[in-house]
Amino acid sequence: MDAMEFFQLSAGKWRSQRATHHLAFKRSETGESDIQVETLEANHPEIIELCQYHEIDPSLSVGGSRVRWLGTMAWDRENEENHQGKTIFAIVPDEDNPRAGKLLRERGYAEIVPVVGLFHMDDEDGLVLTTEYETMSSIERFWFASPNMRLRTSTVKRFGGFSTASFCTESRIESSVEVSGTEQVTERLGQDILEKKQFYSVLGW
Repeated sequence: MDAMEFFQLSAGKWRSQRATHHLAFKRSETGESDIQVETLEANHPEIIELCQYHEIDPSLSVGGSRVRWLGTMAWDRENEENHQGKTIFAIVPDEDNPRAGKLLRERGYAEIVPVVGLFHMDDEDGLVLTTEYETMSSIERFWFASPNMRLRTSTVKRFGGFSTASFCTESRIESSVEVSGTEQVTERLGQDILEKKQFYSVLGW
């Protein structure tokens, strides 16, 4: 599986349950969010615009996705927190390895700024994202337990020493797969790719 296939499998609507541990304060909080993922083809205007913003040739991108989310966290104060937004991802694989490369973001995970991170697919077909910001760094790993359940871990380290760790369980809440472009990705694609890993995944996770 390459990164674009992983994004295609992620298309649709998801309900995310999250636990975040604030290590410096020795406290944790829980939250939930609704996430909508739409696959974007390489020739989509938003993919081209994002590549141009980061001064990367758009022809090097294989596509990406548009992600929208709306959520809440346990520590939120009424009318003061706003866990909603959207971002665009564009995948730019290495020339000699489609399972690794650059991931362009319209909006970062740890800081709300456009950013370029690195991605690679690990030996278990998990998608690992590493991003360096001006004041912090983050490592995220996504993987599928089944076609309708995705798991995610993330660690954010601030240069001042503070860090947080999160674990998310994301369940598909709608079976339809949304794709922007001419290529239609069906649920069968997800089954075909994941069936190759089914036996290993049951034992490995």
